[in-house]
Amino acid sequence: MSGFNILFVTSEAAPFSKTGGLGDVSGALPAALADSNKVIVVSPLYSSINREKYGIKLVTGGCCVHMGNCEEFYALHHTVLDGVDFYFLEFDKYFNRTGIYHTKAGEYGDNPFRFSFLSRAALQVAKDLNFRPDIAHVNDWQTSLVPYYIKRLGDPFFADTKSIITIHNIGYQGIFGTEFMEYAGIAKDDFNAGAFENFGAVNLLKGGLAFADKITTVSPTYAKEIRGPIGSSGLHELLNARGSDLAGILNGIDTGVWNPAKDTYIPYQFDVKRLENKTKNKLELQKRFGLIQDEKIALFGFVGRFADQKGLYLLRDACVRAMNEMVCQFVVVGSGEQEYEEFFSALPARYPGGVGAFIGYSEELAHLVEAGSDFFVMPSLYEPCGLNQMYSLAYGTLPVVRATGGLDDTVENYDESTGGGTGFKFEAISAEALFNTIGWAVSTYYDRPKHIEAMRKRAMAKDFGWKKSADAYIHLYKAVKGLV
Repeated sequence: MSGFNILFVTSEAAPFSKTGGLGDVSGALPAALADSNKVIVVSPLYSSINREKYGIKLVTGGCCVHMGNCEEFYALHHTVLDGVDFYFLEFDKYFNRTGIYHTKAGEYGDNPFRFSFLSRAALQVAKDLNFRPDIAHVNDWQTSLVPYYIKRLGDPFFADTKSIITIHNIGYQGIFGTEFMEYAGIAKDDFNAGAFENFGAVNLLKGGLAFADKITTVSPTYAKEIRGPIGSSGLHELLNARGSDLAGILNGIDTGVWNPAKDTYIPYQFDVKRLENKTKNKLELQKRFGLIQDEKIALFGFVGRFADQKGLYLLRDACVRAMNEMVCQFVVVGSGEQEYEEFFSALPARYPGGVGAFIGYSEELAHLVEAGSDFFVMPSLYEPCGLNQMYSLAYGTLPVVRATGGLDDTVENYDESTGGGTGFKFEAISAEALFNTIGWAVSTYYDRPKHIEAMRKRAMAKDFGWKKSADAYIHLYKAVKGLV
């Protein structure tokens, strides 16, 4: 066959809507798949989406979808981006509000209703467009009812449709009370331990995993981790039962945006043949954050969410000890839990010229930290895939990471005897392990500079573009359709 019809259903898609990695994947993977397949993406038209900026136009109003106990009417909008048709559901009852999933006060109480509607309406969109999908590719708990509807509703329009569900973070499973089951159309017979039932509650992700034809997650190592009782957040028995249908496919990165040779956010563009410009970015980074401007001092960067999952308490303790015992500098950009915001915002005054901090998010600073740092720290407790370590490798900034999930898959540990590798890894969840690994990087930087240079060049030669990921998904699509 010449290509697949792919229905890609997601609760967020960059650049239209994004809270994290799911948005990045949903914006980039469909475009990579569209080179040889017909792809349509269905997602909500949140009130925060700029319709004019992205050329989003009304297709038709008065669309109707039959939910379990009622009918819902919505409008359908459309735009094209990178060869992909994006269809948006305008339904003010559920999507005309401040946040995507929550506000600062907490999660929206009607989230199971909102995303049950998204799942069922996405299939209705395909029918209304007469788009018969070979593959329905859904993402996380928010769209996990799509495989269930395909299997249980018995609609002949989807008789040849196979479903794939991708787990982006198994820590979020969509666990709710039973009050929405009638609306969602979940049969009482399917409220059992092998499908949706979870200690008396409904687990939407669990149901999706039970009914999907194939299951993927965003790195090979994470696919192994989620089969254990700790890494699975309680779903290991189901995932082990479906083990032959589970695959780990590494996410890619947008090499059009994260490319030091073309990056418009950084003052000095560079590549492997112009590494002197990386040094110029380092001096600019030091200047921007009030650090001592000295290209010879080892500089560590961090950009990310201030949360325990990201290992912030490890970074907090290891950073202080490193500043007291080593010759190095740190630049930290991020926001999140208040205790970490307060700690890192106070650190520059404690170590003037040695530590810089920006509380918040700045796309420009994120790029400058990647371009100007010597090392990038990611001490995550778990990391399904991770993107910053791949950005870092592209910029010749050597990652210091905990060996988990996608971090373990993408970073090759330094071999002191040969100079091989692309970064520095540790395993124990402890500030001491991180401190020791920072020390290992610092000693290599000062004592074996030729190894650092070789590692940088090796890192920058890696290909983390989306084509490899898309090819792996296409192979999986062929397998589930019985074509390989």
